[in-house]
Parts: sequence; structure tokens; C-alpha cells
Amino acid sequence: MPVTGWKLDRNERAQLLERFPPIWPDVIADHVTLKAGASANEPLPVQEAAEIVGSVDDGEGLQALIVSIDGSTDRPDGSTYHVTWSLDRSRDRKAVQSNDVIAERGWEPLPAPVPIHIEPARF
Repeated sequence: MPVTGWKLDRNERAQLLERFPPIWPDVIADHVTLKAGASANEPLPVQEAAEIVGSVDDGEGLQALIVSIDGSTDRPDGSTYHVTWSLDRSRDRKAVQSNDVIAERGWEPLPAPVPIHIEPARF
């Protein structure tokens, strides 16, 4: 099932992992989804700048960073822009569960937004 969205800039990723240490053993820290189930010829998004504005850790094996794109954390499908940062696969956690964790628990804002570069992508 093709997904459109953005990949994290590979050059920034290592710095972000230092700034936001992964809590769980399986580090994802890879992308921000715009649309799951996109068609293969659906246009890629144009934005290349975003901000990390918050985080969530459910204490049960999933950590995500909340992302603002064009000043909003709201994804068109009603969920929240985020990067699944780390998870614990031994607890049967999956990246797709980030949406539910954010919806159920909300998220904590950072003291100040952290600008990031994102690369439009299909994956």
C-alpha cells in the first residue's frame, strides 16, 4: 500500500536522535505520513520544512514526536502529523499504533519548536 509523505533528512536524523533520545529499543525515526493508501501516481507533497512541536510516550512501548507542517499538526485524514520515534517490537508494538496513542493520550508540547527539513517521498 503506497504512502505519500516526507522522509526525514538523513543529515539531520543523527542530530535529532541525540536531541530526542529514543526511549524504546527499536528506533524508527524515519518519516511523516501524509496519506496511507495513496495511488502510485498521486502527486507528492511540496512542503520541505516542518517543526517538531511535541512528543508522546505511552509508557508501554511507543514513542512519537509531533510535527507541524505549514503551521498545523492536523493531517487531512483527521489524525496528527508525527514521526514514530521508537517502539518495542518485543511488546508487539507497531508504528501504525502511533495514531491511536496520540488520539487517546494527546501529546506534550516542547518548550520551543525545533525546525526540521523534510523530503517529499513515496514509500
